[in-house]
This record gives sequence, C-alpha cells and structure tokens, in this order.
Amino acid sequence: MKRILITGSNGLLGQKLLKLFSKSAYQKKYKIIACSRGDDRYIDTGYDFISLDITDQDAVEKVISEQKPDYVIHTAAITRVDDCENDREKAIQTNQNATTYLLAACEKIGSFFLYVSTDFIFSGEKSMLIEEDEAEPVNFYGETKLWSEKATMKYKHDWAIARTVLVYGVVKDMSRSNLLLWVEKSLKNNTPIKVVSDQWRTPTYADDLALGCALIIENHAKGIFHISGEELMTPYDMAIQTADYLGLDKNLISATNASEFKEVGKRPPKTGFNIQKAKTTLGFQPLSFFEGMKKMFEETSIISKSEY
Repeated sequence: MKRILITGSNGLLGQKLLKLFSKSAYQKKYKIIACSRGDDRYIDTGYDFISLDITDQDAVEKVISEQKPDYVIHTAAITRVDDCENDREKAIQTNQNATTYLLAACEKIGSFFLYVSTDFIFSGEKSMLIEEDEAEPVNFYGETKLWSEKATMKYKHDWAIARTVLVYGVVKDMSRSNLLLWVEKSLKNNTPIKVVSDQWRTPTYADDLALGCALIIENHAKGIFHISGEELMTPYDMAIQTADYLGLDKNLISATNASEFKEVGKRPPKTGFNIQKAKTTLGFQPLSFFEGMKKMFEETSIISKSEY
C-alpha cells in the first residue's frame, strides 16, 4: 500500500483531498497521512493526522523520515495576496522556506513530490495560458509560488506541479469564504454589491482540483499541469450566474473595475488556463461552472443542516 502525505490538510483543497481519498477505491491502495498546523479540522476516519508546522525544519524532517511517504501533495501556503504583501517575511517562511524543507526531507527517501501552485505566477496579459507560457508575477504571493515551483523543478526525484485558478467550494470548517457565498449572503440581506468585471479567470471547483491532484498521483504523471475549470469568466459573470441560480435579485449587483478597490497587491487582469494537457494526459474533465456552483450550494445546504 502506497503512502500519501498531504500538507495543509485543514485547508479547502486539503479537506477535499481527504474526502476523495476516503472513497473505497482509494482506501484499498493508499494510506493517507494528513498534516496541518493545529488540530484536525476535517475530523473523519480513514487517515492519520499529524499536527505539523511546516516552517519548522526539524519537525518537517522528523515527520517525513518517520512516515516515509511515497507521495507528498504540498498544498499548504499563505494564499491571500495582500497578506503576503503586508508580511513578506511570513510569506517567505511559509511559501518558500517550508517548500525547501519538505523537498530536502523528501529527497532522502525518494518521495514523488506534487506542488500545488497558482495562476498568479503569470503577469495577466493574456488568458487561456498553457504550461509552457512564461511566468512573470505581478505580486509577492506570485513571486513566492514561482520561487517554489523553480525549487520543485530542481528536485532530484519525480515531481509534478499542479497550477490552478480561483478555487471555490465549501467544507465543514472553513477558514475563509468565497465569492459565491459572499454574493449569496449579500443578496439575501438586500445589500448592493460591486463586483469586478475587468479580470478574467477559469474558476475551479475545489473537488475538481482534488481530483486533478489524485489523477497526477494515480498516473505518476511528471511535469507541470494546469488544473482548472474551462470557462473564461469575470467575477461579475460568476456573481450574476450565482444570483440567477439562487433566484436572488441580480439588480443588486453592479459591475466595477478592479482599480476601484484599494488592494495592496496587484492582481493579474487576465489569467485562466488551457487544460488540454491535463485532459489528454490525465483524463481530467472538470464540471462546468454551473454544475460546480450547483454542487457547492447543495453541499452548503447539507453542511448547514448537519450543524443544527
């Protein structure tokens, strides 16, 4: 039985990976070790949980050497763009140094290393990017992720990089909300909202991203893969579709430019991925935005009922 260690298991992607790997087809093949700072937030069966601060090199070395994973899926990161700008030292420790510690520990045992990255390594001058397009980050978050991509590419054993775009989804214990939930809450409260219409993305359903990572592991697929949705949309488009699906008043939504928001870190205006390589090589097929949104709100309803 192969061993898979997941960092950032308390995060959205981390919890989705635990959910996916808990399915019987995977349970027969893989032993899952979930790692995150603090206590386990997923709280289920079918995996082992180890509390781990990935910025502590000795702790990383100890866990990797003891657990001896065949595969490591490194999802842990500070992903809030402005947080990275405001505390660059912490961003370096979490997004760069921790990756270095993990790579060094994994090199000693020959683990397959899967690094989860972002569309924010790109400048934002064009959409539908392919894996070979030149990276040129416009914010510090993107710089830290690109730095770790380059470190991963120097890894002596097998490696893969899964880049993704604007991930949305829900889990029981969420550390942050998402655009769709914000739109729902605002419109239900009859609160007018302004949503950006000059940024383009290919939004990614979190469960699809987890599946893409699992397909990389299943196929032992090396190299860089773009794992995202296929539809190029603006956040405004997403907000309108959300209102339509929920039967809420879309007249409360107005389009605006990104320049209206006072954000510390610059956002790339255009990204979005061409995912043909993942479709051809891995058999990856994401849900449409509508289907992903529908599933997300169905999950939200189930989670809400289970909490009462």
